[in-house]
Amino acid sequence: MATAACSFVAEREAEPAKVARVVGSELVDTYTVYIIQVTDGNHEWTVKHRYSDFYDLHEKLVAEKKIDKNLLPPKKIIGKNSRSLVEKREKDLEIYLQTLLTTFPGVAPRVLAHFLHFQFYEINGITAALAEELFEKGEQLLVAGEVFAIGPLQLYAVTEQLQQGKPTCASGDAKTDLGHILDFTCRLKYLKVSGTEGPFGTSNIQEHLLPFDLSIFKSLHQVEISHCDAKHIQGLVVSKPTLATMSVRFSATLMKEVLVPEASEFDEWEPEGTALEGPVTAIIPTWQALTTLDLSHNSISEIDESVKLIPKIEFLDLSHNGVLVVDNLQHLYNLVHLDLSYNKLSSLEGVHTKLGNIKTLNLAGNLLESLSGLHKLYSLVNLDLSNNRIEQMEEVRSIGSLPCLEHVVLLNNPLSIIPDYRTKVLAQFGERASEVCLDNTMTTEKELDTVEVLKAIQKAKEVKSKLSNPEKKVSEDCRLSAAPCVRPSSSPPTVAPSSTSLPQPILSNQGILGDE
Repeated sequence: MATAACSFVAEREAEPAKVARVVGSELVDTYTVYIIQVTDGNHEWTVKHRYSDFYDLHEKLVAEKKIDKNLLPPKKIIGKNSRSLVEKREKDLEIYLQTLLTTFPGVAPRVLAHFLHFQFYEINGITAALAEELFEKGEQLLVAGEVFAIGPLQLYAVTEQLQQGKPTCASGDAKTDLGHILDFTCRLKYLKVSGTEGPFGTSNIQEHLLPFDLSIFKSLHQVEISHCDAKHIQGLVVSKPTLATMSVRFSATLMKEVLVPEASEFDEWEPEGTALEGPVTAIIPTWQALTTLDLSHNSISEIDESVKLIPKIEFLDLSHNGVLVVDNLQHLYNLVHLDLSYNKLSSLEGVHTKLGNIKTLNLAGNLLESLSGLHKLYSLVNLDLSNNRIEQMEEVRSIGSLPCLEHVVLLNNPLSIIPDYRTKVLAQFGERASEVCLDNTMTTEKELDTVEVLKAIQKAKEVKSKLSNPEKKVSEDCRLSAAPCVRPSSSPPTVAPSSTSLPQPILSNQGILGDE
């Protein structure tokens, strides 16, 4: 079967006649199953039925639609599974089905539509089934505030129905009126759209590539989209005034495909409320209610300027992408939780200028060797650095002085195999060692005792170093003194009094391990 990923326009140009062919059969237990291939434009799918299913269909159509009673090939009792009879039946059943489709060229009778699985694969059948479901359960779902799950193929079918401008109830059954769908979608608050990878069901339909329009949803507070093509999703911007939580996964290659799809029409744009400098082609409204955005598991390599359109974002998940540099996040003044795990970050230089108020930062699974860019993230409480390339204990000093840091994960870095790794890391936090939870394990009293011993050893080394270099010590004292320097000699030195106006040296708790 050929792959089908049709555009809106291609489907609307013409509505070709549907075709049903019996392409084979197979013996199941004691009966024969006939394999039917249904073609509707570029879409194809297969259905399997035994002869008794055809017989039941025929009986209902004779009763409901008064079709010719002799149209269906007759039953056979003897030799019903013989190859010659089966081959003849294949041809006769194909003629039977094609005659029915010609007899009902518009909307097929319900019994025929279900027999050929129109409710799963054909536009009219899909929308009719959805409308009937919402007629029966829609109000209950809205009152319960439940998440409503729908597939891209269903949304594609609804979009096509609306674009074609046909009557909303072509079948004549009030339960299948398209109005039930529109009434439900304009009031729905919680939506989940999940596509499938590869062909959908028994069809050639690549559901994740189908275009659809979400402008029928007027009141969304939360939307979750996965395995769709973000470039083919229209109308989500209608939800900007109300949408608080958005998740788009396995669907995007660029952030702006999700956040500013309308920007593709303009050369230059700026978010609404921006002080304009120079010529701007368009002013684009921000996502004024959006506080949580999940763009994980996509193919995004750049944090582009479209983040300017989410000024109130607090939680941002960009994990499992291909991000190379932390950029443009300085526009997100409310951002406190950021997940950049499993990207391609190799440097954190200057990151404090982009993440001023961050509290939780996940950098696991990157290519980091240095932590020097983290030393000024003074609001940071939780930090995950597992599965990186950090080798030197010296790097931990960059985070050892952060005043609010409570949870640190350094598992699966080269330094995590150093002897006494935990106590050496905890020692970098000085007096705050007892407040730090390392690798999801609380610090023990024994570890704190060891940290104190390490600190004492380091302090002793520092004192010994100063005593073994008296000339260097005197030279340093001279620089802090207003009097001229007096070098040591055989006679007792004359030491100038130190100025009371100069600040006294402050001993740091950092660097207590030395270069062991």
